[in-house]
Amino acid sequence: MSDDSTTQCLLFPGIFRKPVLAQFDQREGSSDGGALLVKAADRHYGLVAGLSSCLRDDRQAGKVDHTLRELVAQRVFSIACGYPDANDSARLSGDPIHKLLLDRDPIEGRDLASQPTLSRFENGVGVKELYRAGEFLAESVIRRHAKRLRHRTYRVTIDLDPTDDPTHGAQQLSFFNGHYDTWCYLPVMGFVSFNDEAEQYLCAAVLRPGNVTAAVGAVAMLRRLVGIIRHHLPGVRIRVRLDGGFAHPAVLAFLDAQPRLEYLVAMAKNAVLKRVAEPGMRRARQLSKRSGKTEHIYGEVRYAARKWPCQRRVIIKAEVVRAADKDPKNNPRFVITNMKQSPQWIYEHVYCQRGDIENRIKELHALEIDRTSCTSFWANQFRVLLTAAAYVLMQELRLRAAGTACARAQVGMLRERLLKLGARVLLSVRRVVVHLPDSFPFLPAFRRVALALGAATG
Repeated sequence: MSDDSTTQCLLFPGIFRKPVLAQFDQREGSSDGGALLVKAADRHYGLVAGLSSCLRDDRQAGKVDHTLRELVAQRVFSIACGYPDANDSARLSGDPIHKLLLDRDPIEGRDLASQPTLSRFENGVGVKELYRAGEFLAESVIRRHAKRLRHRTYRVTIDLDPTDDPTHGAQQLSFFNGHYDTWCYLPVMGFVSFNDEAEQYLCAAVLRPGNVTAAVGAVAMLRRLVGIIRHHLPGVRIRVRLDGGFAHPAVLAFLDAQPRLEYLVAMAKNAVLKRVAEPGMRRARQLSKRSGKTEHIYGEVRYAARKWPCQRRVIIKAEVVRAADKDPKNNPRFVITNMKQSPQWIYEHVYCQRGDIENRIKELHALEIDRTSCTSFWANQFRVLLTAAAYVLMQELRLRAAGTACARAQVGMLRERLLKLGARVLLSVRRVVVHLPDSFPFLPAFRRVALALGAATG
């Protein structure tokens, strides 16, 4: 920080009862005092150590100031704290809390890596290393929750969903996507949930070119996730829920071939399905006209598309939607499934539950998983993985906050409530003392999370 006194202070005259002088001279201070929780969460996952072990270091040992583990930790922890870009390192290099997170002396320790160092690091990761890192991320999430549930898991549900990642430069494999009407990447996110729990935990994040269809790469992704789940939770029943973009013959063939696997895949309407659904639509229109509200009727049919080798069960939701000052709108929906329960139960109690994935995707965008501004496609994939790791740690904090005001907070709100704490760091011979505000309004939640992650009262 500059020693120029004109930039070190601000005067607020005539606003308060006395003139107020704000001085920016607290060299032992940080605005991320609560980030200690992220470090504690990583101890349970081992994400930083695991991801760094997947990478190869080709640098000359005598010229290395920052280990791969330190570089991974710096990026993951800073992303969790709201600094998604490597350029942010210029402002964080001397921050005592961020140095403490990397096991450095918070006051006298060496500064963190600079932006050029981080950029070289991100651009130096190869395809095989990225594959190993992605596989480790999935394994660590599934292993963590298998241990949390003490292997009393009877069902694991996999949800895949693509999202748009608009690009604004000359990034490799950035293409125009007509559906989103922009130049973009089209990453796909994989989530797992356990038993009847509502939370969907991120376990995979794969960047893809902007002009691919939703189903591209889905079979490989599902095969990897199913294999990891069966390895860590042998005998568990797996359920897969996908939206209409994944209704591809190869995806359905893979799902049909898996033992002890249930699936629900939405399907776009076509002339044949609309004709089959018409009796239900007529009934729904009658009910809607009578009640003046949205009404729906459920049904099913055995159906085989042209490229399918056999007939599959298709659930029909014949729905008429009514809104104020608008004409009734036909809204038939179709879901392919191998489940045996009634159409209404399957649609309302199983398929509709995947809708919460949209909130998880929004949280990932809040962490700026779309900050893919490197020229190299693989460097951008690495950024996506680092952001995914930060999100996994934030989900761990939310899990540990059960029973508090932060139990259902979105990740952005969780960061504001638990991580963004003004702190003063003091160093003695025996310990580091982090002074946090006495008036902190979310202290009960912070204390609950800290104790759950291994802190002790003192």
